[in-house]
Amino acid sequence: MSDPSTTAPGPEPFRVPDGDLNDLASTLAKTMAEVRQHGALLDRLSSEPAPAPATSPPADDVPASEAADAAPEDGPTSVFILALGEEAYAAELAALSDWVNYLFLPVYGREISTSRPWCAQWHEHPEAVARLHALWLAWQQLTDAEAGLSGPSTWHRDHLDQALVHLRAADGPFGACTTSPSRLNHRVLATPAPALTGAAS
Repeated sequence: MSDPSTTAPGPEPFRVPDGDLNDLASTLAKTMAEVRQHGALLDRLSSEPAPAPATSPPADDVPASEAADAAPEDGPTSVFILALGEEAYAAELAALSDWVNYLFLPVYGREISTSRPWCAQWHEHPEAVARLHALWLAWQQLTDAEAGLSGPSTWHRDHLDQALVHLRAADGPFGACTTSPSRLNHRVLATPAPALTGAAS
């Protein structure tokens, strides 16, 4: 039996300095946001139908004039949310909502006021959906590593700043909605009715 007085002491506990903990927490939060974004993108990609195999004759048998005029009829012609069908729109809106709720609002939400209204039901305002989706598409492109080191700065300057000016304007899409956190309000403003042709003046 060994003598306890001669037993080697165990390793001392490892302690991470508080400043490093903050860095770790920030890095973890950023990584989790990226994981959520990638998950949403994978969900969106897996819900899109696979492209149909080509049934056209070999290129050698098609006249050049017909080949130039041929355009793909199947598949999405735009990635913009307003151009999508019902199911694709719903899937894209769900992915956009994750980005808005977990990245955009916590960082860029700012305080609600009469000069900067917001609506918790933003997804019911078509203009807001369109502007936020365009902002998200640009964010995906300009925060990618291939965009280079100035990509995020370009996104802020060319996309975010302009979108916020219009989204949060007093006469913007949320003009009839919440202007104070203590007075929640939601109302979608009516759009102008199309002009009737041939109406009596």
